[in-house]
Amino acid sequence: MTQAATLDETSRRFAGARLRRTSGLVLGWAVFLGLWAFTSSVILDQFTLPGPVKVGQEIWEIAKTGAFIDDFQASISKTFMGFGIAVLIGVPVGYLMGRSKYWKAFFHDGVVGAGSIPGIVYALMALVIFGIGFLGPVLAVGLISMPFIALGVAEGLEGVDDDLLRMSTAYGRTERRTFQDIMVPSILPYIFAGVRLAFAIAWKVEALTEVFGSSNGVGFQIRFAFQAFSITRVIAWTLMFIVLLLGIERLLAVLERRLFRWRTWEQTT
Repeated sequence: MTQAATLDETSRRFAGARLRRTSGLVLGWAVFLGLWAFTSSVILDQFTLPGPVKVGQEIWEIAKTGAFIDDFQASISKTFMGFGIAVLIGVPVGYLMGRSKYWKAFFHDGVVGAGSIPGIVYALMALVIFGIGFLGPVLAVGLISMPFIALGVAEGLEGVDDDLLRMSTAYGRTERRTFQDIMVPSILPYIFAGVRLAFAIAWKVEALTEVFGSSNGVGFQIRFAFQAFSITRVIAWTLMFIVLLLGIERLLAVLERRLFRWRTWEQTT
């Protein structure tokens, strides 16, 4: 088989796989919307569970006012600031756990325990300690995210090839160059995986914290709509938040594949 024929066959395979993924995505959403419409019109009623059309109209009304942009920016800024705190704490803790059995024993139970606490507990603690404001959601996100980042860094360091470290020492590499050329490439994939996992949990905790104690953000709008007995508006704000955050998660997945494409090549050789 010629090289051109091989490339053509590979292109057809990728096109077929992309078509199957797209078809599955469209079919999944169609089934979901169909079940939603059936449940709201036949099993329940439009007041208890508003249908997709009614919720879609509400989403359009919210989008036209531009209010969603301001509240979404407020929620995302709190999430990212919480992630910043998690990275500042989680990376050093994970580094110590990955390089020292003593520090691993010292931090392990605390880190695992912090990651096992339900998100609602962090939300309530933030409300009790900091009250209604900006700081509570930020620290709640930082506390729920830190264990995943720390454990990711520790796992990455434990997976470093000892032969590479000995070879680096034998060839006279400085500790700085060893860290830069061996440690960092080994840690980054695990950090990225930890960030994606933490993000999937953190934005839920952030929104929940805003529901209990915040003066802005998507969670605040959900609480306001609930207090006004507007189930349609509650669902509309929730769906808009979910769709946009799923978009961010997809962007993180694409970025991860591009940054660590060399690992896929390494595994196939």
